[in-house]
Amino acid sequence: MTVLKIQTGPENPILRKKSTPIENIDKSIKKLAKDMVETMNANNGLGIAAPQVGINKRMFITTINIGQDNEGLITMINPEIEFLNEEMESGEEGCLSLPELFKQVTRHKNVRVKYKDLKGNEHILELEGLNARVIQHETDHLDGILFIDRVDE
Repeated sequence: MTVLKIQTGPENPILRKKSTPIENIDKSIKKLAKDMVETMNANNGLGIAAPQVGINKRMFITTINIGQDNEGLITMINPEIEFLNEEMESGEEGCLSLPELFKQVTRHKNVRVKYKDLKGNEHILELEGLNARVIQHETDHLDGILFIDRVDE
């Protein structure tokens, strides 16, 4: 596994480009996922999206249920947020691509996301709180949106 270079800066064209769907989950995608996990862990991140390591593909890695017995790492390929509830909450966010910058962002409290895993199996998860926030943050990366675009004023 390799720690990859993280793309940084609010004007970085890679971070501002909409990512393309992954058509085939092959060895290169599986290696990319392993390298992204290594990179996220080396930088103490909660999540990392492929554009953050210079690849404009619709994939991200996230840790859900931080600090709980059921904490786990999930690779989401071609994620689609199917539902956002109307209840909103504000929380502090940071980003590996915008180091040392933390701002308050209001996001939907609950989400339902559909995605494929590295075996090509489809899943649907309903998440709330921090888990929902991270999914929205990482999905934004796939659409060329940074958290600073959503900062509470």
